[in-house]
Amino acid sequence: MITLKAIIMLDITVRSDMIVHDMRTIDQKRDDLVGSILSDVGWSLRELRCASTEKFVKAGISMTQIHVLRQLEQHGTMSMSRIAELLDVSLSNATGIIDRMAERGLVERVRVPDDRRVVLVQPSALGIQALDETEGIKLDRIRAICDRLDDVQLRRITQALGDLRVAIAAEFGIDADEIHPVHQHATPAG
Repeated sequence: MITLKAIIMLDITVRSDMIVHDMRTIDQKRDDLVGSILSDVGWSLRELRCASTEKFVKAGISMTQIHVLRQLEQHGTMSMSRIAELLDVSLSNATGIIDRMAERGLVERVRVPDDRRVVLVQPSALGIQALDETEGIKLDRIRAICDRLDDVQLRRITQALGDLRVAIAAEFGIDADEIHPVHQHATPAG
């Protein structure tokens, strides 16, 4: 004979199992969403990177040199040892990369007045121009891509990217007041 207590216990057990199942399903759905974002964002960034740097690779400017310019743009004037660290290469390899970039006029070496032994590297006007061109090519492509979307899609993407920018800032410890929707380029002086 089934008692009221047995029915309540069965009901609690079933609900408890359902909750565990639902939680696993929610976690799996979240993992699937994150995986989809990683895949889509990764693919999109690779396509945009290729589109924006193809011209320079054809002109003989390597991806490493473009990477160095972007690091200098993002972090400002840097020492040779810091560049070597960011590239994960030896100091002599970093020096060779910077030598080739200086020969092309993409970077300038600056000595510190207080310690002439310290050499800093900064992008030259030509280096900044190269970055601006790659950024311009990328932005033109993004505009063309956005022209393929309707207003509802554009609003959804705008909201999602705003949320993503805030999360990225939080991950990198950037104050919310310092988040700028438009990236400002460094000047040759740093």
